[in-house]
Amino acid sequence: MRAKTLAEEDASAYIRTMAFWRNVSPVGAAKDFAHVWRGNPHRWPVLAISIAGSVGLMAIIIPKSERIMPRQPEVTFITTFAAGRSDAEIEASNIANQKKQDVLRAKEAEREEYRKNLYRQLGRMTGVDVDKMEREIKQEEAAEKAAIKAKAEQGRAGQAEQPTPASPPQATPAQEPGAGAPPAAGQ
Repeated sequence: MRAKTLAEEDASAYIRTMAFWRNVSPVGAAKDFAHVWRGNPHRWPVLAISIAGSVGLMAIIIPKSERIMPRQPEVTFITTFAAGRSDAEIEASNIANQKKQDVLRAKEAEREEYRKNLYRQLGRMTGVDVDKMEREIKQEEAAEKAAIKAKAEQGRAGQAEQPTPASPPQATPAQEPGAGAPPAAGQ
């Protein structure tokens, strides 16, 4: 019969062979605990030096901060336009800018319509009823616009029903004190 290896034996075989458990002693643990709890004669001077060193290091590292009044901000004015432009120049500039905006909006609308056409073609190729979808979308948009318009009219009607505060009576020249009297010399 062959001898069993350590792996084939039970767990107690492992514990017997480990050197760690040979050094564990309850008596030694109690002696170590007593030694730690017994006071070291140098513990208070060491504590004082440690605290002084920490406080000194923090005093050096942490900068002294003071609150100061913030600096006045620098104001930079928009210098795109000439300072002395006339009303005609401003109007001409606005008209030219509006023409540019109109061209940009027209190009954007053209691109949007092109995209819609591409999606319509894609929908038709995949078997989707694109015309029906467009009709439904238009009906939904019309319903939303009608609801917004009705809400706005209802708001206006509610404002019209509210009584406006009565204006105070206006004094006529005959009712004013001193009316008809000649003005004083200093006036």
